[in-house]
Amino acid sequence: MKRSTDRILTTHTGSLPRPKDLAGMLFAGVQTSPNQGAFAARAASAVQEAVAKQVLAGVDVVSDGEQSKIGFVNYVKDRLTGFEGKSKAFLPADLLEFPGLGASLQATTVSAGGAQPNFSPACTGPIAYRDRDAYRKDIANLKAALVGHDVQEAFMCAIAPGTVAQVIDNEYYKTRREYLFAIGDAIREEYRAIAEAGFVLQIDACDLAMDRHVNFKNVSIREFRDVIEGNVEALNRATDGIPREQIRVHLCWGNYPGPHNHDVALKDIIDIVLKVRAGAVSFEAANPRHEHEWRVWRDVDLPSDLILIPGVIDTNSPYIEHPEVVAERIENFASVVGRERVVASTDCGFGTFVFLSVPEELAYAKLKSLSEGAAIASRRLY
Repeated sequence: MKRSTDRILTTHTGSLPRPKDLAGMLFAGVQTSPNQGAFAARAASAVQEAVAKQVLAGVDVVSDGEQSKIGFVNYVKDRLTGFEGKSKAFLPADLLEFPGLGASLQATTVSAGGAQPNFSPACTGPIAYRDRDAYRKDIANLKAALVGHDVQEAFMCAIAPGTVAQVIDNEYYKTRREYLFAIGDAIREEYRAIAEAGFVLQIDACDLAMDRHVNFKNVSIREFRDVIEGNVEALNRATDGIPREQIRVHLCWGNYPGPHNHDVALKDIIDIVLKVRAGAVSFEAANPRHEHEWRVWRDVDLPSDLILIPGVIDTNSPYIEHPEVVAERIENFASVVGRERVVASTDCGFGTFVFLSVPEELAYAKLKSLSEGAAIASRRLY
């Protein structure tokens, strides 16, 4: 995994807005229908476009933008067996406290297409990988899109077992632990395929923070810590055999414009997060609820080779951060672990779900400000 040896490198957290025609195909389920040839071609061209736009914005470590996925976690319903039921409503504690806002966000989701049938299924049968062509095409598309572009590195995202368990209800396995390990044992081949293709594997482990105010909002911090200890165990088993330095893990409190006043504090979970087999940690550090937590990283015993990938761009605010603000945020983390171990990023994805994307022009404008801020910080730090 690349370090910021000569200057501050930039990246993002994976998801980027999909073109409207591709989004329409995803809603229609074309990717799993007999007429999937048009989808395959459009997904490939969309990855070409996404990589080119990232490079133009000055991003050093690029991704495929998860163009072929309807959602960063829900895509498993199309690739794994066992997901045929329907999960309960997603009710974060902060939106329960402010129901007016929750209703407004729900209305926005439905109007944007979020009412697609069975978007969030439940697990109703044994889990196994069934559509290997999906991740093989993703890998091939990114490899093809990188040709002719000068990038530092490329990464691909895959979901953590704990995040699947957070979003998709278990109605089949006897215990949550059994469910977690079944997910991990199935999805590990996707992890390995990404790593064997030479890409950095980003594991989206939102469960390690977000699930505190979703499924475990009524338990103690100690009980929640026990839960995520199990999540980490399942994740580490699934990544066994992949070099630690080829894995980065993404920590998230939920990429939605809510109050977030029930978010678990970073200091209460950071020691468990650091048990994940990963060479880098990507995390939210720009939004108003967590920006101050850069100081937490200086108070823990960090592995000497760990890379920090802080979010210095907020993915919920329409503000385009001033490059000087970005530079200041970068410099805070450089003061903790040194400039070489900081790679500047975004808080979360710009297209976490296909129906809730940040407008494309805004997403890439924010990425341009990210690269400009990194350049300012580099002039000061090198």
